[in-house]
Amino acid sequence: MDSREFVELRKTLTKTQRQIANLLGISLKAVCSYEQGWRSIPAHVERQLLFLLSRKAQLQLENTNCWDLRNCPEEKKIKCPVWEFNAGQFCWFISGTLREGTDYKSWEKKMEICNTCEIMKNIRE
Repeated sequence: MDSREFVELRKTLTKTQRQIANLLGISLKAVCSYEQGWRSIPAHVERQLLFLLSRKAQLQLENTNCWDLRNCPEEKKIKCPVWEFNAGQFCWFISGTLREGTDYKSWEKKMEICNTCEIMKNIRE
């Protein structure tokens, strides 16, 4: 996530910098630094911001499971933590998911794939 996207998502949530800092449990100075591009946005901050956004998009995502969208076979589902925890709308949130048969170890690599998914597109709209 870059600074432009951080600002865009904060505005989508209709929060001031101070309000988003409080919601994310970070300092106002950190929010300003992220938005100015002076500091990179840590994975845990991006994850929390996307979680808040997903809760706003809840109605659009109701009854949407990633394994249904991806037509995952049973043998793949039973190895996937998203299916194990019945979190089909939070596939992007849970590490160790098996999108396209790969366990993405880093948040950045995982989000490259997740950002192309229908679930994440609905969250970001």
